[in-house]
Amino acid sequence: MDKIPMTANGATTLRKEFDHLKSVERPRIIQAIAEARAQGDLRENAEFQYAKEEQGFIEGRILEIESKLSAAQIIDVQKILPSGRVIFGTTVTVVNIEDESESTYQIVGDDEADLKVNKISVYSPIARALVGKEIGDVISVQTPNGTIELEISAIEHL
Repeated sequence: MDKIPMTANGATTLRKEFDHLKSVERPRIIQAIAEARAQGDLRENAEFQYAKEEQGFIEGRILEIESKLSAAQIIDVQKILPSGRVIFGTTVTVVNIEDESESTYQIVGDDEADLKVNKISVYSPIARALVGKEIGDVISVQTPNGTIELEISAIEHL
């Protein structure tokens, strides 16, 4: 199985979710199923059906997280000496050449990517173009609205 790149923060977040599902949600749903069973006829018991569906979701998510964590290659960018190049986990500030707007992105694994908090997947077009580049380099990225040119203005190991 191929290793999945993941930041140390991403791994911690997944472990917290995993622990919560196993120690809080799983016992809660087992209790809900027991209570629904105690009500009698299970064929027409909506609470029982809902609880079983929720149990399936929780167990599926537990297996998914276990799989991801077992295949994770955890990279703590703060422990890597800065090389002046963009690598997985770094936070990169870029300036759009056309309109001078500035954006900052952290390059993370697929599961951690969330554009709302400026975390982009290492497999995204922008991240692919950035990896290996240095401050001052200009990259071209093909977007749905056309090609944009970005200049790297800062690289941080946060």
